[in-house]
Amino acid sequence: MQKSKTVDLTCGGVWLTLLKYTLPLFGCAMVQQLYSMVDLLVVGNFSAGGALSVDAVGNATNVINILLAFAIGANGGCSVIVAKHFGEKNNLKVRETVNTSAVSFSVMCAVIMTFGLSLAPQFLKALSVHGSYFNDCLAYLYIYTGSLPFIFLYNVGCGICSALGDSTTPFIFLVISSLLNVGLDFLFVCAFHWDVAGAAWATFISQAISGILTAFVLMRRLKSVRGEEKPKIFDKSIFKDLVATSIPIILQQSFVSVGNFFVMKRINQIGEDATTGFTTAFKLVTISNTGVSNMTTGLANFCSQNKAAGQYERIRRGYLAVLAYALAVALVFLALLVSFPEPFTRLFVQREKLTADALEYSKQFLIIVSCFLPAVCIKIVSDGAVRGCGGNVGFTISTFTDLILRVALVYILTAAGWGFSGVCWAWAIGWSVSMVLAVIFYIRIKCLRGVKLFPRKNLT
Repeated sequence: MQKSKTVDLTCGGVWLTLLKYTLPLFGCAMVQQLYSMVDLLVVGNFSAGGALSVDAVGNATNVINILLAFAIGANGGCSVIVAKHFGEKNNLKVRETVNTSAVSFSVMCAVIMTFGLSLAPQFLKALSVHGSYFNDCLAYLYIYTGSLPFIFLYNVGCGICSALGDSTTPFIFLVISSLLNVGLDFLFVCAFHWDVAGAAWATFISQAISGILTAFVLMRRLKSVRGEEKPKIFDKSIFKDLVATSIPIILQQSFVSVGNFFVMKRINQIGEDATTGFTTAFKLVTISNTGVSNMTTGLANFCSQNKAAGQYERIRRGYLAVLAYALAVALVFLALLVSFPEPFTRLFVQREKLTADALEYSKQFLIIVSCFLPAVCIKIVSDGAVRGCGGNVGFTISTFTDLILRVALVYILTAAGWGFSGVCWAWAIGWSVSMVLAVIFYIRIKCLRGVKLFPRKNLT
């Protein structure tokens, strides 16, 4: 194994550099989504509960996503600060950022775990989870929450590695653990008949392996950024930077998750068929968005390094490059989900256990919402560039606008007689409005004023 895979993102061809850099990040997102998707596939097709087991996993995931918001924020905040100091060629600050992140996010993880384990039943009751699958949902939630230390370890380690230019190694380890997850899912659910709990334990073990392997490689990578001075274990000024950078991401992720929590509550009130249809369709749509989000984490690191180096025109080029890649991904998912909504839905639940109403709800969500995937991709990429250039306020405003609109419209439109279609159009409207705001904030980035929006010079 090489001693160093750190990459300086302030030089070289922009389009090719970002393609090589963001492709493993996109792959990481796809593989991470495979965890929960395989859980749904296996419990929906091989557990005794069928569609009810899918509902259990879907509702538990809504609570889990609130807790995971902190791990995602830790990843984003840490990676931007590390990328900034790496762009400045300040190895001491890079090491101190890693140390400070390890201390502060370990404490955060312990608090979040305690909070999640102690309040799990209350979360599910607030979500209007039906008694028919309440216990399965609670078991999945307890086990998954217990894996949070490994999730934090992987996310922070992955963020630091990618900030140093190494986006490939975490991806390789995630692929290994995902393949293990698939095998354990079938073993625990099909052979041992542990049903929903078996899927949760498969995920727990797999995430533990990916987290430990990533941490091991990270320690090897950091040997290439050693300085003459001994780094501090905890630095208050770096901690303030981490808080300032992480909090908007945590708020964004947690508010989105809380918003989805209330949306799920409303869908549960419509009925079990609506819950099954939404859970399957939403998982498919989320796969596309998560992949693009990870690519824009790479864009944020790219912008952070180049801002620190004063390479402002490269930021504009980087934005256009990642936007082109993201739109290509969005169009592929759009074509697939709109063309084949029924086959994709039937992947998750056995034919005899999937009702006609649940199938129609899933198809409706996929067809309507998928048409707006390009809009949300433009929003996500614009947010990534703004965040990488330090524009946390604009990033937060565009995200909260999307969230507030979606949650409010779900309740307003369903109450107004739109039924489940109101849920679908709430997503479409929220994405469209927030896209406009995100682009406006990107155009107004302070450090890029005077730099052409569409540079003509080709740096491929």
